[in-house]
Amino acid sequence: MEDRILRTLSIKAFHVQAAREEKCFSLEKEANNQYTLCFDSSVPEKLAEKEPLIHSASLKLISKEERHVPIHSIMDIIPISTKVLGKIGEGITHTLTGIYLVLCGTDTEGNYISAFGNSDGFLDEQIVFDRAGTPGKEDLILLMDICLEARAGYSRSGPDACHRICDSFCQEIRHVLKKLDGRHCTERHDYQDIERPGKEKVVLVKMVSGQGAMYDTHFLSPEPSGYNGSRSIIESTGSPVILSPNEYRDGAIRALY
Repeated sequence: MEDRILRTLSIKAFHVQAAREEKCFSLEKEANNQYTLCFDSSVPEKLAEKEPLIHSASLKLISKEERHVPIHSIMDIIPISTKVLGKIGEGITHTLTGIYLVLCGTDTEGNYISAFGNSDGFLDEQIVFDRAGTPGKEDLILLMDICLEARAGYSRSGPDACHRICDSFCQEIRHVLKKLDGRHCTERHDYQDIERPGKEKVVLVKMVSGQGAMYDTHFLSPEPSGYNGSRSIIESTGSPVILSPNEYRDGAIRALY
């Protein structure tokens, strides 16, 4: 039997060469299909006002020359991507390169959130750059720092609130990223999930955190690497979840620790 293509995923990357604070969100096209990201740094604090467990939230743009700054424990490093067509694992995804969001957190008593091997210290000493899932040495960083109410990070509801406002901020950028003309992407990559009848089957088994207290993993948000609208591995009672290669590649899993 012939090979059968089950689904195709096209990821179109738009490279951010600069970023600046504004009162709105936009992506301005520069020369050579490079982009400037404009963002509103006051949004996290406004979102925090709606979360009873969050004391405060702030956002700072970090250039490659400014990375030796003190940070609270790192909760996640998040690429900013959005679905333009189809669902996770198929269709078209737009993603930003050249910039990552780093989420850090503590509480009003100085207790770190998800502190199982906490990573407080200096940003440039706590991240190994140019690795899979980390910013490159030349990349910009949006550093979001969240302070929970005292000991709110000792249960899932605290970290959940942090990831919720972080994802809501990212969604503001996704709204403008969706509208970019895919023909003007900086680079494009196409991936196919292929069924090969009669050939050996390969399964990658990935163990994820789901301890029931502070540590959870979410999956299959409507947006790549998203939180809002996703499913909890704890709420799924830790049952095995089968993902296609392209779902995994498209950001189906969101770690919350």
